Amino acid sequence: MTHNHPEGIKGAQAIATCVFLARTSKDVFSEDTKSSIKEYVEKTFGYNLDFTLNEIRSSYTFDVSCQGSCPHAIRAYLEGKDFEDAVRLAVSIGSNSDTIACMAGAIAGAAGQIPPKIAVRAYNLLTPALQEVLDNFELTV
Repeated sequence: MTHNHPEGIKGAQAIATCVFLARTSKDVFSEDTKSSIKEYVEKTFGYNLDFTLNEIRSSYTFDVSCQGSCPHAIRAYLEGKDFEDAVRLAVSIGSNSDTIACMAGAIAGAAGQIPPKIAVRAYNLLTPALQEVLDNFELTV
């Protein structure tokens, strides 16, 4: 229901596309991969990614819309040097940072580069039923 709006659908498609492109790249954090993803997202989805998080950090306000959060999540991935850095950058802008960090983390973690320390900690926070769902999902990927 929350994504049953043309902009919500576009945002979900943009993040899913970033995840796919990152997952199928040789190095998810190479400048070539980031540049290709940025160019594709700007061309295909019309998002302007020509800003830095430093430029918006002091003025960014709560915005639950996809156009107010998806570009910021993608930008956090683009500026990050690894998974943890991308998530930290997303959180650093404040406001709707939990959602933005989830999206940035999905892109940054797409190539399986989530540090084991973080992955194990997150896995242990899941209920046994959710651990089973994740285990079954991992078997199919």
